[in-house]
Amino acid sequence: MDSALIPEGVKRCSLWKFLLALSITSGVLLWGVIAMLLCWIKGLNQTNMNDYYGFALWIWADLAVIALGGGAFFSGLLKYIIGKDELKNLINYAVLIGFICYSSALLILAIDVGQPMRSWFIFWHANIHSMLTEVAFCLSCYFAVLTIEYIPLILENRQINKVPFFHHLAHNMHGVMAIFAATGAFLSFFHQGSLGGVAGVLFGRPFAFRDHILIWPYTFFLFTWSAAAFGPCFTLFITWMTEKITRKKLVKDKPILLLAKISGWMIVTYMVVKSIDTWYWATHTAPSLGFNWEFFFKNNPLYGKTMLFSEIILGGWIPGLLLIFRPTRENSVTRTTAFFLGMAGVCINRWVMVLQTMAVPVMSFDSWAMYIPSWQEVATTILPVAYGVILVMISYRYLPIFPQEKELNPIEGSAGSVDKQVGQTPAGDDSPLQPAQI
Repeated sequence: MDSALIPEGVKRCSLWKFLLALSITSGVLLWGVIAMLLCWIKGLNQTNMNDYYGFALWIWADLAVIALGGGAFFSGLLKYIIGKDELKNLINYAVLIGFICYSSALLILAIDVGQPMRSWFIFWHANIHSMLTEVAFCLSCYFAVLTIEYIPLILENRQINKVPFFHHLAHNMHGVMAIFAATGAFLSFFHQGSLGGVAGVLFGRPFAFRDHILIWPYTFFLFTWSAAAFGPCFTLFITWMTEKITRKKLVKDKPILLLAKISGWMIVTYMVVKSIDTWYWATHTAPSLGFNWEFFFKNNPLYGKTMLFSEIILGGWIPGLLLIFRPTRENSVTRTTAFFLGMAGVCINRWVMVLQTMAVPVMSFDSWAMYIPSWQEVATTILPVAYGVILVMISYRYLPIFPQEKELNPIEGSAGSVDKQVGQTPAGDDSPLQPAQI
């Protein structure tokens, strides 16, 4: 029965190996679920958040996964709106990763609310003057868009697709996917921006406060730009990890190099603006509020200048430059290193905009606030990771996520296996095939 559900023409590991890996990951998931239920049953006193840290580990994780999930809306924009058709073999995985990231973000928010049964208050009793209301609306709507984009992949399962109704439904949904891609890009622009705008309007928190363009602080645009720049790094890094774990070549080099190049230029242009923003904040904004910029980088390594260097140089300029220059972009090691550094850089940016913003004293009698998350916070932050791994495992096993997998990994004795037998790679691929052992 299991083999009948696997996409035709591809090879998967034995069912017992799959179930063993699934059970191990499910154990981690269960740990997170227990912590989540404690927070819902006993309340947010299960956390170490306080009057200083109303935004803490959860919100950092929420902002981080939303930024990393930006590869979905940006890839969809490139494929369906701008017309980069070469990305068609990556778009399925980008949608899956985006679906995981945004559903994880909503799950984190449901835990953070503390009373999930009242989550509907956000929509029915909306505070129209709050940026977080706009974030909640756009997050929910874009998650609905990603769900619609993910449904055709489910309908293309080997057995489900045999039903004529589902076959035609999947075909018709693919035909109108450009509409949803455009809608997703529109929604993502505003919710990514508003997440940055929340920090930028906090005039009582000089570390995060920024000057405005009309009604929008600079951080509004920086958050959107960074998600579009670094999100593809996460998509490409997870694709690389999947290839290493499965020991298969799943996507040809051409779409990977194209998206890496676009991401590199987005990162470099973002870093130009980000560097100017940081310089202007240090020389004008902070002094105008009565602070020297060095004041915000004291106390301990978690909030020191090391974080600034890591965000701007290690996690910004270096990955951007590695990806825009062809020799380093086409080298697998330097390209993957750039992806990892870029992911780390955008996560550090969200970290300092949440944790460091809260930690800096704003009164003369205040001191730097220290924060160590409780185990419940750690477990519920790891919960979405386990959930994401499980969904990737199931989707990879039973859905045609990678259209080029069958071509790049022909099964012995099947059509197209001649190339493999004579030691040649399929036409258009620039790298040798990996043994399809799993």
